[in-house]
Amino acid sequence: MPELGGGIGEILWRPDPTRVAASHLAEFSRRAAFGASDYAGLHAWSVGQPAQFHDYLWDALGIVGNKGRRIVELHSDLRKARFFPEARLNYAENLLAGPDDRLAIIAHREDGVRRLLTRRSLYALVSQATQALRAEGIGPGDRVAAIVTNDLESIVAYLATSAVGAIWASCSPDFGSTGASDRLCQIEPKLLLAVPSYRYGGKTIDITATIGAVAAAASIERIVLLGSVPGGVFSKPAISWQDWLEPREPGEIAFEQLPFDAPMVIVFSSGTTGKPKCIVHGAGGLLLQHRKEHLLHCDLSPGDTLFYYSTCGWMMWNWLVTGLASGLTIVTYDGNPGYPDLSRLADLIDRESITAFGTSAKFLDACGKAGLVPRATHSLQSLRTILSTGSPLLPQTFDYVYRDWKENVHLASISGGTDICGCFMGGVPVWPVRRGELQGPMLGMDIAVLAPDGTPIEGSPGELVCCNAHLSMPVGFWNDPDGAAYERAYFTRFPPYWAHGDLVEKRPSGGFVVLGRSDTTLNPGGVRIGTAEIYRQVEAFDEVLESVAVGQDWDGDQRVLLFVRLRPGIALTAELEARIRAGIRSGATPRHVPARIIAVPDIPRTRSGKISEAAVRDIIHGRLLGNDTALANPESLAAYRGLPELVK
Repeated sequence: MPELGGGIGEILWRPDPTRVAASHLAEFSRRAAFGASDYAGLHAWSVGQPAQFHDYLWDALGIVGNKGRRIVELHSDLRKARFFPEARLNYAENLLAGPDDRLAIIAHREDGVRRLLTRRSLYALVSQATQALRAEGIGPGDRVAAIVTNDLESIVAYLATSAVGAIWASCSPDFGSTGASDRLCQIEPKLLLAVPSYRYGGKTIDITATIGAVAAAASIERIVLLGSVPGGVFSKPAISWQDWLEPREPGEIAFEQLPFDAPMVIVFSSGTTGKPKCIVHGAGGLLLQHRKEHLLHCDLSPGDTLFYYSTCGWMMWNWLVTGLASGLTIVTYDGNPGYPDLSRLADLIDRESITAFGTSAKFLDACGKAGLVPRATHSLQSLRTILSTGSPLLPQTFDYVYRDWKENVHLASISGGTDICGCFMGGVPVWPVRRGELQGPMLGMDIAVLAPDGTPIEGSPGELVCCNAHLSMPVGFWNDPDGAAYERAYFTRFPPYWAHGDLVEKRPSGGFVVLGRSDTTLNPGGVRIGTAEIYRQVEAFDEVLESVAVGQDWDGDQRVLLFVRLRPGIALTAELEARIRAGIRSGATPRHVPARIIAVPDIPRTRSGKISEAAVRDIIHGRLLGNDTALANPESLAAYRGLPELVK
């Protein structure tokens, strides 16, 4: 059993030397003339010699396509750098290569439905969908919009869209009419794919009104429904998925091989400060970035099984689907991950022999608060890796995983985002896992932490920047012809570097601690404080389910407010408040201790599950919220308005 409950940076897991020697990362490192465990040297080479690294990476991944002779065209403006400028490839062709009887997808629904697709069957369905798209006149550059759940048909449609060279954009069905329209109508799609209803938490929710609103406002020519078609509801022609595919016979797919950076996916920012940004990603960058992370950073091999809990409105869905290109079996889940109880996803690990299990930090924290101990109730024999993202993984949650899930598991906290549809930092399977730390920067990502004046720093909080062009930088933003919005989003803070907007500390080990979003950094008395530094103390209290900390402008300075959601039946007594303050003071510093601690019934979250500190900050200051449709629970904000504690 590892030493639990220690300080930040305490080693909780070491990889087995035999496993290290046999890992894909070690093999890649040896072929590049580095030692099997010399990740630091390998990483330095990957950012210092980008042409050599990416040339070697293409070959090591076995990319299907024409690489071309030129590998990288660098530029002082990172946005103008180009990878594989002569290459031609197709994303779907890489995912569908080798159609045979190996299992490709295992799709689970909340209601117990389980469906399987082999690689051969998947290829056949994509073939039919590809023909159907072409019959609609959809080809390179056209947009296909989707309001769908994480299920088989969504993946088939996604791959067919890529196969014909069109651009895919999806959101989850819980967005509502305004949220879906704000996203999908911006991109002027020709086709809308949608589920007429979805299940969550044992309830069936009808979304025909949302579909109708998007159809009426957008330029779509046809609606394809993953279900029966109601009569006289929509202003545009509608057809069922089955009827759309039925006339087509499966056959060989004619894949559109396009340039490396040809747009393939549009993902959307959370939109908490206005209409969501439409972030355009290229096919080649996503393919190589995801495959690099699957093979080298997760050490996954053909025949392994990958699961990541995600909706189709989160970039981790795209990341999961790319696993097909590595010969993985991917497992999807449509519904509430805690229904009928929090053991539902742990059940999937044993049932489907999942190798790598991905979820959010908040889900793991909720399991810990609920007292879930999978190691006592489940085998978990197949499980080698647990992946966590969405928000910082707190040190006590590291302890919880190694104590109550599995002692011998690679716990990889990963961090990147929708902006890059990939990771800046995350798992390094040849290095130990340290309490509270992300293990290191991903290969090809030149990560630095900067002070406000742009000076590199280590051991104290600073701004996360990426100093080099990387594979999954966006092609640009939709409807941003001169690139001005793209430049403002990432390149004006610390030019010429990409400034990601995270407050981060670089550790002596080479790892990182993510302290929260820098735009919600606390600044009492002029001292910068990351909210995660407070959360890791507060959420160690059994009485507290979750919390949100924000800065309030006060008397020419800023004071820290802490809102806590407590367990049912627990009150915020003076004694509990005193213990929370003492825990923060001893675990962090006196400056981290909040001026006010206030109990609230709920914490606002974005639809990807992240706590929205920005929404709370705006509400307590009486500012107009930019876009509450970006929140999964906007009704929670009512509890933060007009509080007497805010004026004394």
